Amino acid sequence: MSRARKASGAEQTAGNCLQPTLFVCLTVALSQLLPAAEADPLADSAVAAVTVVPATRTCFTETIRVTGTLAAEDETSVRPNTEGFRVSEVLVDDGDRVSVGQVLARLSRTEGSPGSPASAALEAPVAGVISRSTARVGAPASPAADPLFRIIVGDAFELDAVVPLARISKLAPGQQAQVHVAGGGDLTGHVRLVAPEIDVTTQMGQARITLGRNDKLKAGQFAHANIETGTSCNPSVPLSALLYGSSGAIVQVVRNGRVETRPVRVGLISGDNTEIRSGLSEGDLVVMRAGSFLHEDDRVRPVQAAVTGKTTQ
Repeated sequence: MSRARKASGAEQTAGNCLQPTLFVCLTVALSQLLPAAEADPLADSAVAAVTVVPATRTCFTETIRVTGTLAAEDETSVRPNTEGFRVSEVLVDDGDRVSVGQVLARLSRTEGSPGSPASAALEAPVAGVISRSTARVGAPASPAADPLFRIIVGDAFELDAVVPLARISKLAPGQQAQVHVAGGGDLTGHVRLVAPEIDVTTQMGQARITLGRNDKLKAGQFAHANIETGTSCNPSVPLSALLYGSSGAIVQVVRNGRVETRPVRVGLISGDNTEIRSGLSEGDLVVMRAGSFLHEDDRVRPVQAAVTGKTTQ
């Protein structure tokens, strides 16, 4: 049997080559043996890699921060009904709980003062807690003077808060509030009343936030509250993705390996993310750290980064 074998096409090509062109011929022969690599337009080392994040639908809650002091939601003042008396005996102190008809102080007619009777008892018209007493033995008691006693009815308190003029129009009764009381912890309340007038001097408004019954609270304690005024759900991006120019805010979007510049309308901000109310759709790939080094229609290679934060589907 003949030991000869038929040469392959590559071997024939190499064998037919002359010495001066041997390198070229070998290259041609090898190209017949190796498969051609598929072209990748983004594999070009000259194309810049940029980190992108998808615009993610997120729900933002708008809040307004207010400060103020605690006050009784319902408070009753106690005074004598007629003139000509002095305090002869005080029977209760601040913080005491009293019942309807309980005697708070005894009064006696001042010397030379006409009228009868010669003495009288000052009684509690409602049940509650004495929040403040100005009654002192020997002091005059008059219906025209400051109350001798103030009684908190039902242990219910509220935050008497001041609100900047620019924000008060966003407040409305029923809105929920998270309240932190100095020395009293965190509580949940709601807006009961928004005053219809603005202080002429301070240009501040007033709102009352109900806290309910709580025997650990004291009138006059300082507190602040975050009032939830609304919620909106829209695409969101990191704050670092925003650029600002003469026409407003823009973001840089990567689409089909090219940079697109999009004008956007920014909404609420929460942490490191911002709401985009127009100009962007959920899922758009946004350059995470936008900058002047990228321009419209630049070729780039997007590298997706992990997205953190709470989203709502």
